[in-house]
Order: sequence, then C-alpha cells, then structure tokens
Amino acid sequence: MCYHFSTMKNLILSILLLALPASASDLQKQLDALAASHHGHVALYAKNLATGESVSIDANRPVQTASVIKLPLMLQAFEQIKAGKLQLSQLLTLTKDNQVIGSGILNLLDPGLKLTLKDAITLMITLSDNTATNMVIDAVGLKPTNEMLARMGLKNTYFYKKVFKPVEGPVPPDQKQFGLGKTTAEEMARVMESIYRCDLGDRALCLQMITILREQQDREMIPRYLERADASEDLSAVADKTGALDDVRNDVALVYTKSGPVIISAFTYDNEDKSWTPENHAAILIAHLARVIVDAWSPAGLSPKVTDPLAPPSH
Repeated sequence: MCYHFSTMKNLILSILLLALPASASDLQKQLDALAASHHGHVALYAKNLATGESVSIDANRPVQTASVIKLPLMLQAFEQIKAGKLQLSQLLTLTKDNQVIGSGILNLLDPGLKLTLKDAITLMITLSDNTATNMVIDAVGLKPTNEMLARMGLKNTYFYKKVFKPVEGPVPPDQKQFGLGKTTAEEMARVMESIYRCDLGDRALCLQMITILREQQDREMIPRYLERADASEDLSAVADKTGALDDVRNDVALVYTKSGPVIISAFTYDNEDKSWTPENHAAILIAHLARVIVDAWSPAGLSPKVTDPLAPPSH
C-alpha cells in the first residue's frame, strides 16, 4: 500500500497529536463532537477531583433520572442511620404491594421474606432492584430525601414517587414530565462528590456507601471501556449508579484513576435507539465519553488498587 507524502505526513502528525496530553479545550471539543454525533440528547458534567478541572455539556438542564435517583435515597438512609433513626441491621418485610416489575429479583420471591435495611439498599444500588427501592422508601421516606436535597442546594433534583406506583400526596407539577425523578448532570455529580468527601461525617458509613456503589453489576456504560480486570473478583475502581428507560440511559460514577478520583455524570434522553441490549447506542456513547475523559485526565488509566476510597479528612 502506498501513501502520498502529504497523506503520510498528516497521518504521522495525527498520531503524534493523539500521544500528547489533551488540553481542557481539546477534551471539551472531543466530548462535544461525540455528543453531536448522537441520535438523542446529552447532558454531561465531569470533574477531576485532584485538580478541580471540569467539563460539561448542557449540565444544568433538568433531565429524567430513571434509577439514578436511588443514589440520594441511599444517602438519606445513611443520614438517618447516623442520626440513630434507622439501623442497617433492622428487618424489612417484603410485601406484595411493594413488588413491581422491572429490574431486580425481589419481585420473583415470595412476600413475607425478611431483609435487613442494608440488604435492601444493596439490592437497590447493585441490581437497581425496584421492589427493594420501594421497601427503602417505606423505611426512609421521600419527604426527608427531598428535604436533604434542598439543604444541599440542589434546586433541580427531586424524587417524586415509588417505582411503578401512583403519585401519593402533593408533588411538583412537573412530575408527569420527569416520572420517577429529575436532576441535572451537575447536581447529581454533587451528590456523588458529597459521598466521596464524606459530608455525612461518619467515615465508616461513607465507606459502606462507596463499597456498595463499587459492587454495581451493570457494567455497560461508564465502566465498559475503563475496567479491564474482572470486577467480580475484587471491588471495582468505578463506584456508580445507573438508570435506564426505553429512550434514556444514565450513569453517574466516582472513578478511581491513577491520577486521582474523577466524577462523571452522564445523562442521555430522547434517544433514537430504544433497544434493551448491551449494544444500545446511548450506553456505548456514555462509555466513549467516559473513556475520553479518563484518557485525558489519567493517561495511565484506572487505579489497580484503591487504598483510600474517601477524600482525606478535613482539618
């Protein structure tokens, strides 16, 4: 195969440019190009917690959360555990009324089963179990969860109702637009950063939240092109919560890289591809966005061993 000299020169130049660290503007351009090529809409916010650098695409637009809204529900559960209102070991009873379709396994089991609150939270996060979510809502409450979000200054994040259940009581009038919950890419990133900083003030409880998030079983979005080791053999270097509807794919993650932790908060909606397969275009797009971000901020990749999952204690 023969190349014209100018063609070969351009090819070599392109290879050399790819080998150079991407500037902030280069990274933003790559992300914008990926989003522009997608048959749907993208809202993205990513922050390098080691440097403070951030990139974004439409990061303040309210979007459907799908199951990502389960992340602040877990945070509120742990806030109540710290306050002594709840205990991780307390037993919850599986009821027929809370059993709903969709992700998870508890809808397949017989009512009357006893689970600890910790078990229900773990199923809610790692398998996105909808029935477990409804059980956690019974224990924790949506009102305290939304009050916590308001205290955090998150004006566009709200958890409206139980999963696959009618709305109970007064809710904001935009509920029909957003369904289960609404947020923005930046605000949900702030929820994840709050967990990493351990704003809760109890490092043992914060570590338990991070550990649960690192056991996430859905690996099709942010971890897809980042994780090269078998995450089932050890805790993943990606702590995340996913969410999906027919035309929605979302993933919010704390990614432990060799250069320091990175938060990636990615939401897609009005997606043309509504398939429920690993090759869903929006899921792959999020995976590409995550890889571009990590390649720019940590060319050496993910941390092979996460020795300090939480931010250093503030003094």
